[in-house]
Amino acid sequence: MRVVQLARGRERRVALVKEPRLRWLEADSLYRLAWQAACEDLPLRDLILSRATGESADYDLIYSGESEWRLLPCADHPEEPSRCLVSGTGLTHASSAKNRQAMHTAAAELTDSMKMYLWGVEQGRLRDGAPGIAPEWFYKGPGSILRAHLEPLAVPAHAEDGGEEAEIAGVYLIDPAGRPRRIGMAQGNEFSDHVHERRNYLYLAESKLRQCAIGPELCLDPDFSDVTGEASIHRGGGVLWRQEIHSGQAAMSHELANLEHHHFKHAQHLRPGDVHVHFYGADAFSFGAGVRLEAGDVMQVSFRGFGRPLRNPLVVEPGPAPLIRVEGL
Repeated sequence: MRVVQLARGRERRVALVKEPRLRWLEADSLYRLAWQAACEDLPLRDLILSRATGESADYDLIYSGESEWRLLPCADHPEEPSRCLVSGTGLTHASSAKNRQAMHTAAAELTDSMKMYLWGVEQGRLRDGAPGIAPEWFYKGPGSILRAHLEPLAVPAHAEDGGEEAEIAGVYLIDPAGRPRRIGMAQGNEFSDHVHERRNYLYLAESKLRQCAIGPELCLDPDFSDVTGEASIHRGGGVLWRQEIHSGQAAMSHELANLEHHHFKHAQHLRPGDVHVHFYGADAFSFGAGVRLEAGDVMQVSFRGFGRPLRNPLVVEPGPAPLIRVEGL
């Protein structure tokens, strides 16, 4: 089951994907549906089916941007974006660790990044009900940084670069009892400043403070055992770069249960009513192949079984960045 969120002016709707149509639901946000399901102890899938109407819309027109309706991020906190935490886990895929290794050293010795990846390979799974080793974790920002299909991702004036990271993200709701509940998963472009990170791996945290995109569809019950797909960069009507990508439990050093434990073991991540969007890590990105993105390039992420591809153009904010001056009150 896959759903989308849409807007027309200030009006919002949720729709069930029934290719090539979108079937409207009696709901204005996935968040409210999930919260009702959590409060009333209902299966979310059943609640969604009970809200389906007989009306539908042409998905092709909406997906291409030719409709008065536009796609929103497939999950958000519609009332308080600050109550949506966007974060991620790095070094969960071998190719990502190798790219990080290449960015940070020219020697044969193992970097701390490669060591962390290997720790995950050796100890990243639950054993006898006990958690494995903690993964790398990073913060991206509040829900206001989320962008939808066809919305641009911006390289800020103060940044050195911007590049795609094709990933799958989990979407979670903290229920009234303070328990994390997985709503579903979505394709995502985690988007980072790899040039800034390459200067020194201690810049990793700052390089992640960028916009990102999820969608266009949220999968409520995906098969995350072994997921294949493709990441690509389009420039001037042609394909500049393309690569097959892999994710899911079979491709990752940490199993999903271990990643979720280490994210939600923190009490501040268990506030009832909060939404979490958590990226699970990338298998490949164009920067690792020597590609530098330019304004107007279109980044595309497509994982099989997760709906239509996610496409976002790149924009570069004009510089120089102004100096931020802070004054006392």
